[in-house]
Amino acid sequence: MPPAGSLTADQLSFFETNGYLVMDSFSSAEEVREMRDRMAELVAGFDGANTSVFSTKDHVRLDGDKKAYGDDGCLKQAKELSINKVGHALHELDPVFKKFSFSESVSRLFSSLGYKRPAVIQSMYIFKQPGIGGEVVPHQDNTFLCTEPRTCTGLWLALEDATISNGCLWAIPGSHKKGLVRRMIRDENGTHFDRPSPSYDQKEFVPLEVKSGALVVIHGDLIHQR
Repeated sequence: MPPAGSLTADQLSFFETNGYLVMDSFSSAEEVREMRDRMAELVAGFDGANTSVFSTKDHVRLDGDKKAYGDDGCLKQAKELSINKVGHALHELDPVFKKFSFSESVSRLFSSLGYKRPAVIQSMYIFKQPGIGGEVVPHQDNTFLCTEPRTCTGLWLALEDATISNGCLWAIPGSHKKGLVRRMIRDENGTHFDRPSPSYDQKEFVPLEVKSGALVVIHGDLIHQR
């Protein structure tokens, strides 16, 4: 059996064909528990002020998630049930998440994909609270993290079982082969996209249901949603 994180020829072939790869049991139950417990500590120390919500649809940032707050400006429910995500530099600012991001298994994974000097450029913890957070429409990660040549690869680690009912990933297999659909541009005119977001047939998407500890590897041009 190859070392943790190393990809077999069959796994590489699947990734090249479909644009995603599910790696079961990538992280142990202890590693998952450590990250969940650490995030619980961070949330406990969060005061709820200066919050924002981001939408992949129109790239709008709001002062607080209006769905989480009542008319009196107070949270409608417990703080731990009101946070959408924490990011985007957990890999730099927190030792627990840094340990995962720069682990030997992650390093071997990127070596298997042909990277010579991979760099972690952002990280986030997504809570998937019902009814809370910005809309995440079908998109490609390269739209927002576009390089030349395009080298973005996303890692999505399940810290609990992810199913159709609680918000697993969905993807269009092979869609990465059609190239980048649109780019986000930041210039003197502000932040905007070079073209409108296309519409997709939801029947093309397949659910990527996984168990806790599984890792989903995502090609930067793969069309996916959650």
